[in-house]
Amino acid sequence: MAAFFSDLRNTIIAGVIIAILLFILYVGIQGFDATTFWPFFIRWLHVICGVMWIGLLWYFNFVSTPTTPQIPAELRPALGKYITPAALFWFRWSAMGTIVFGIILAQLNGYLLQAYTLDAIEGFAVPKSIGIGVGMWFGTIMWFNVWFLIWPNQQKALNIGNKYPDLSAEAKAAAAKTAGMFSRINTMLSIPLLFSMVAAQNIY
Repeated sequence: MAAFFSDLRNTIIAGVIIAILLFILYVGIQGFDATTFWPFFIRWLHVICGVMWIGLLWYFNFVSTPTTPQIPAELRPALGKYITPAALFWFRWSAMGTIVFGIILAQLNGYLLQAYTLDAIEGFAVPKSIGIGVGMWFGTIMWFNVWFLIWPNQQKALNIGNKYPDLSAEAKAAAAKTAGMFSRINTMLSIPLLFSMVAAQNIY
């Protein structure tokens, strides 16, 4: 058992198999309806990506950043060379997956334009569209911050992939400060984002 769970790939495969068995059970009880299944499936992928994205965002802000100053200076290079770059890989691609699957889901459910215009195209008549739209805009801003502000500046600050070997210490510090600020902005936005998404499904 310990050997099985020591391998992340085995763990993920087992989780997927369990999900497939649950799907087979669902089909056996209810039958297969493509109209309801595909929006559900895309929403599931959207949620999986979102959990990883926000989870890593909160890891950086609640665990990594506050704890790093307490790490002895001689041990910090391992964090910047190995752990943070790996976390940033999953961080930025889960952000991409979240927004792509979210847009596909909104299109499948017929509210993409209503949400992104905050229901302006229908005269602001549907509060649910406004609610989900606010959440989608927060998510879009956060995605932009990840890909165009946090990730590029972290590449500079940590010299990821050896792209910036000659960058001065001052430039690295400035890049780290910019990445950290927008990471904090995303942490702030994640709270009303989750409120808007949950509210759209429950109180509108």
